[in-house]
Amino acid sequence: MAESPINDPDPSPITEAHRQEFSPVSDCWQQMVQAVLGVVLLLGALAMVHYYAPTTALGEPPSDLQKQVHELSAQVEQLKQDQAMPAVVLNRYRNSIGYIYGVYQVGFSNQHPVVRARVSGTGFLVGKGLLATNRHVAEPWYGDAEAQKLIDQGATGMLESLVVFFPGSPTPVTLSPASVSKTTDLAILQAEDSDAVRGLAVLPLAKSPGSPGQLVTVIGYPMGIAGMVAKSPSGIYERLAYRHNDISAASELAALSLIRPSTTCGHLGDVVGDKLIYDAPTAHGGSGGPVFNTKGEVIGVNSAYMDGFSGGTLGVSVDSLRPLLKEAQVQKPN
Repeated sequence: MAESPINDPDPSPITEAHRQEFSPVSDCWQQMVQAVLGVVLLLGALAMVHYYAPTTALGEPPSDLQKQVHELSAQVEQLKQDQAMPAVVLNRYRNSIGYIYGVYQVGFSNQHPVVRARVSGTGFLVGKGLLATNRHVAEPWYGDAEAQKLIDQGATGMLESLVVFFPGSPTPVTLSPASVSKTTDLAILQAEDSDAVRGLAVLPLAKSPGSPGQLVTVIGYPMGIAGMVAKSPSGIYERLAYRHNDISAASELAALSLIRPSTTCGHLGDVVGDKLIYDAPTAHGGSGGPVFNTKGEVIGVNSAYMDGFSGGTLGVSVDSLRPLLKEAQVQKPN
């Protein structure tokens, strides 16, 4: 809405003489106003210094209100960092978290294998050419009741092939077991020397898993190839939907730069021995993925989930991973 012009009730013009007469008064008034403003600004600055000055300089304890303001500010800043952490770790370490695909068999010597199946999971770089994952990914017959029954009868398990696809790389990298735990669901795999591995960041390990209640981020490949196909553009999805377990589907996804991990978030519910319990969702294929704290450090390796309980995702603590990594580094050839 436009403003109406203000009409002067006495519109008589001011002559040059009037201007000269009023000039000294105007200048004096301006100087007075400037002086008053200067004093006010000075008093304001002194008040701010008094309020915000360090207690050691003034020798006075801060007020309760000031303490609360500082505490709330710190909490808000920490909350912002916690909320941003999933995006930070994904952007920083995405290319170092690979999709593992393999074929294995269980059988008796000089006979056709009784069991021949595929395995998929997640692995992440923890050293030069070394990936951490689960034992049941490195040795897929581990924890399989049917396979264990055959092994008890004298059968053996064997990997036919095991490769990892890293995001951004069109070709897979061959893997071999470097160090496999006999007590926990952990393993370290050795990647063959490849351009796909060189230059990738190694994920930092936390000194401890931390305490229950903290926020956690899990990155991996839940549902394996099927999960990545489901996220693909419509044309690619339609072409690969019915052969999502095939290694050729993984190779095609890699060639199209569609090997992309997923991120889920939750809270660490409990730490019992070397076992972590949290509510970040996962699924088959997410096994072996890193579990991050809010500092962007790995506190464990994603391992399993309990059906029917959304808060029952399980991981293995970094405390058990660290000695296994050291063993693999000692055994690694120069």
